[in-house]
This record gives sequence, structure tokens and C-alpha cells, in this order.
Amino acid sequence: MFGLGMQELIIILVIILVLFGAKRLPELASGLGKAIKNFKKATTEPDEIDITPKKPVAEAKEEAKEETKKSA
Repeated sequence: MFGLGMQELIIILVIILVLFGAKRLPELASGLGKAIKNFKKATTEPDEIDITPKKPVAEAKEEAKEETKKSA
């Protein structure tokens, strides 16, 4: 596992415990779990479908004509 043995993992856990304290450790683990869950959900979910109504073709053509008149 990435070249880390049991001794190295224990040392890393002790350092984390000293830095963050025993009280904040569950909060950090919970936050990390939620972040991973949201990431997985975002990568597997299909993109949202855009359901905003589109302008009618005639209206879009009129706006295009007005924009070309303004720019000329």
C-alpha cells in the first residue's frame, strides 16, 4: 500500500491526533467522507437538462436584425 507499513501508518495517525486533537478527529473524518460522497455523486450523475424555454425563431431573427442595425 504505497510502500507504507503498519509502523508508518501508526506514526502518521499519532501525528494527526496530536495536531487536531481527539475531539476534532470525528468531525474531520465526517467532512472527508461527505466530500468523497459528493465527489462520487457528481462524477456519476448525468449533466442537468436545460429546460428553459427557447425563444421562437421569428423573435430570435428580429433580435438578430436589430443587433446588426445597431452595430452598423
